[in-house]
Amino acid sequence: MQQIVECVPNFSDGRRPEVYNAIADAIRSVPDTQLLDVSADPDHNRTVITFTGTPAAVEEGAFRAIAEAARHINLDDHQGEHPRLGATDVCPFIPVHGITIEDCVAIAKRLGQRVGDELGIAVYLYGAAATRPDREQLADIRRGQYEKWREEVATNPDRQPDFGPAEPKPWGATVIGVRPFLIAYNVYLNSDDVDLANKIARALRFSSGGLRYVQAMGFLVEGQAQVSMNLTDFEKTPIYRVQEMVRCEAARYGLTITRAELVGLTPQRALLEAAVWYLQLDDFKDEQVLEVRLTQTGDSSDYTPYAFLEATAAATPTPGGGSTAALAGAIGAALAQMVAGLTTGRKKYADVEADTQRVLQQASELRRQLATAVRQDAAAFEALMAVWKNRELNEEERTAAVEQATIAAGEVPLLVARLSFKVADLARTITAIGNTNAVTDAAAGGLMACTAVQIATMNVKINALGLKDRNLAARWQEEVADLEARAEILARQINQMAAERGGF
Repeated sequence: MQQIVECVPNFSDGRRPEVYNAIADAIRSVPDTQLLDVSADPDHNRTVITFTGTPAAVEEGAFRAIAEAARHINLDDHQGEHPRLGATDVCPFIPVHGITIEDCVAIAKRLGQRVGDELGIAVYLYGAAATRPDREQLADIRRGQYEKWREEVATNPDRQPDFGPAEPKPWGATVIGVRPFLIAYNVYLNSDDVDLANKIARALRFSSGGLRYVQAMGFLVEGQAQVSMNLTDFEKTPIYRVQEMVRCEAARYGLTITRAELVGLTPQRALLEAAVWYLQLDDFKDEQVLEVRLTQTGDSSDYTPYAFLEATAAATPTPGGGSTAALAGAIGAALAQMVAGLTTGRKKYADVEADTQRVLQQASELRRQLATAVRQDAAAFEALMAVWKNRELNEEERTAAVEQATIAAGEVPLLVARLSFKVADLARTITAIGNTNAVTDAAAGGLMACTAVQIATMNVKINALGLKDRNLAARWQEEVADLEARAEILARQINQMAAERGGF
């Protein structure tokens, strides 16, 4: 039976795409991991990443992510709405399939030991992995946040970490543990009074006499009062019960719920239970959901990327043209890799074996980088929009922040254009020397990559228009003009080679 573990680390930076995307890339670099979600919140200044995989892969992915976060995040400079203790604030493991809580506890302890020894980060174990009763709850470990921890860690015996040095470091401490599925759920009120949000949160959270598996706090987010909650066991305290209690408590103060949001992923079961409750479907069965039935009987050979197509078609700005360019480049690299794989090791093509191996290896790496850029492009644009919406910035701060976010939003498609051009060049090589039975596949990869160059450079140009730094804008314009011209030449060459070798 395949073992699958989920890991949902939280990082104390939700405002710099270059930081949280670098952390996500560190996870992606581990084979047998699947990164499912990167949810960045600039108000909380926090990013939640969800990934799964085999136990060994997830353990390694978590280590690399914690190391990357420590390199980039300084808690002495950090400000945000959400409580935090470290650069990697919390790193929980959740058993998904074929693995027990005890197995996950072993993972947490091994990781904690390694993080403490190799990275010099103070580690506390919580949840099912806790070594002391007073550390089972994350909130108890994090009490006083980073500032209080920094004052006390070297002198207060209660602050002695489970692993790592009892010394104040700018990356803070990391809390590693094991828990059931947790739903991060926020409800917004028709008020800007954060005190009322805190009163409602106090009525909800278990530590104040509320619902058993609910943690809650009040925040002010973009001028709107928010009740921010963690539901630590949705099967025992379901999401609809929490929603109705918020509604009831809000009504006490003459308030209503305006909207709600989920942070990161949530189990389908939680949403189905809410639908059943609100619709009063007493005899409902999961199999009555079309998608559930299709999953049970679907064709495993259907590779259509429905999720990306649906997300692109949705009336939201991301993913957009930039992400599509990155995907086109990645597909081009995949086709070049495929044809190289169909060529290497065959006697007929022994004289080009070295070149074929080079294409195979380089195309694989380019495919990985471009696949990563699909999300990076969307994140860069979302970060730019977040700056425009941030009402707390004065005019000078806004101008500087917009400039930096615009640079980030332009550098991602510029990278996509560069990488896609390399893919097109590799595709030209494999079109010329690769397996003749797949020559049109190689050419398709090259033309996809050339198109990716054209799309990506458009995005660079539009971002260049908004730059205050006109020297940088000019350098961008010069580089993309060169890439476009060379991509057009490559496209013509690839078409000609495919026609000659394909005989059409």
